[in-house]
Amino acid sequence: MNLKSRLTMKNEAIRIAHTDPNLCDTMSDSIVSWLPRIPKEYIIVCVGTDRSTGDALGPLTGTYLMEKRLRHMTVYGTLQDPVHATNLKDYIQLIERQHKNAFIIAIDACLGKTSSVGQIIACEGSLKPGAALNKALPPIGDIHITGVVNISGFMEYSVLQNTRLSIVVEMAKKIADVLDLVDQQLTASYVTPAVIMPNTRKKPI
Repeated sequence: MNLKSRLTMKNEAIRIAHTDPNLCDTMSDSIVSWLPRIPKEYIIVCVGTDRSTGDALGPLTGTYLMEKRLRHMTVYGTLQDPVHATNLKDYIQLIERQHKNAFIIAIDACLGKTSSVGQIIACEGSLKPGAALNKALPPIGDIHITGVVNISGFMEYSVLQNTRLSIVVEMAKKIADVLDLVDQQLTASYVTPAVIMPNTRKKPI
């Protein structure tokens, strides 16, 4: 399978199946290319709840990211402390207070066509949480990553509740791996070569 058949570009969006062996390298490189040239503080906001299998993609990803101990990214939204519909506004205000002018990467689950289930999508622009359930929630993120966990079109809330946990876990691990690679590239970009100072000591007469 060639790269064109694996990768679909549309309005700066990248869609790759979570089973694709090139997912992590391809998506992390694209995300890095979207980051600002001037280093900023990077925040990852994983939206969702552990009370719904399909909607647990965000909190699961946040939990896996916390285990990786990222060096340049702060993570909000884990299984223990999820960011969900009822507290999203509070977290946005918290981030605005504590992280001035930060660059935000938002993560959430979504529903889509049958052929899209299992795809991970990265895109520039804000995430609109709760769109599948017609919830009016504030947008968040400078870029966002979503995982298509199930089929849309009918009784979306029930569909999310009855999504297989196995695919959600697999996708969450892959998204965490992608962002871990992004963090490693940030580490490499922050490393500056050692400066060799001239020898200013006086030579013995």
